[in-house]
Amino acid sequence: MTVALRLARALGCAVDDLFVLAEPPLLEAQLALGEHWTVPIPSRVHLARIGETLVAWPVRDETGEAEGLVRERDGDRVKVELLVDPGTLERSLVLAGCDPALAMLAAHLRRWHRDLRVVWVPVGSWTALRALAQGWVHVAGTHLWDPETGEFNLPEVRRQLAGRRVAVITLSRWVEGLGLAPDNPKRIHSVDDLARPDVTLVNREPGSGSRLVLDTYLRDAGLDPGSLRGYDRELPSHRAVAEAIAGRLADAGPLALPVARSYGLSFLPLLEERYDLVVPLDFLDWPPVRDLLGLLASRPVRRELEANGYASEESGRLVTRIA
Repeated sequence: MTVALRLARALGCAVDDLFVLAEPPLLEAQLALGEHWTVPIPSRVHLARIGETLVAWPVRDETGEAEGLVRERDGDRVKVELLVDPGTLERSLVLAGCDPALAMLAAHLRRWHRDLRVVWVPVGSWTALRALAQGWVHVAGTHLWDPETGEFNLPEVRRQLAGRRVAVITLSRWVEGLGLAPDNPKRIHSVDDLARPDVTLVNREPGSGSRLVLDTYLRDAGLDPGSLRGYDRELPSHRAVAEAIAGRLADAGPLALPVARSYGLSFLPLLEERYDLVVPLDFLDWPPVRDLLGLLASRPVRRELEANGYASEESGRLVTRIA
């Protein structure tokens, strides 16, 4: 106590002031897709510097490691308490897209770059492209089929990223269709069966590639989506749809084959699609992005993709550059 009194006298403050911890400085960040999130205070977020912008993404996995805590929010701007070394923000790679293979690629990449943080944001294809257009991610994954032209991804990439210089690189091909309850107890053999009163559907959100395929096939079958039981029940990811079906909360839902297989579901194939990664040309020579794309040509990654139900012959192929 004597030491504390002497120190307080030397500093010209009260003894109690010596034991008050200084508040950590707050960083201001852009909350990506802010209109989508309910962010309690405090709230855990991933943080990454993308170009000149510090971007915050809510941590949606309770086991995910956060880089910051939101302490204040004003619209799409947040003030964040940093939980990691500031240099970490420059060594964070953010991937957006619905394909669970992105999580596998992130794990491989972390083994190559021990000090790199790789954040996978599982959002639908349209939302991933929007996030890339806004400068909130480094790489966007997409599987958007254009029924009018038969092309995959390029028409929407050109629409959403008009004026941006990007490369489009194939991750893999997969089969899109309907995930069905194990052993298909309702005997669903075509899209027409979704109109039966004993069949309950679960859906993806508008803008997702899976929803686009389902809506196109329903239209071609002459079915009114509003008449389908469960059509309006929208879930945010392939995994969420698979979990609903596996848990017998629905009989069917739009899903990619690799996810259906991983949950032990039956599957009705509809369309083979190409899943692409869209990368701004400015990031192509950044070592983490360069190594991410290099992984697609590696034998271990291709074998892992094939084991999960993907076709990897085109993995790593440059589809086009858009200037």
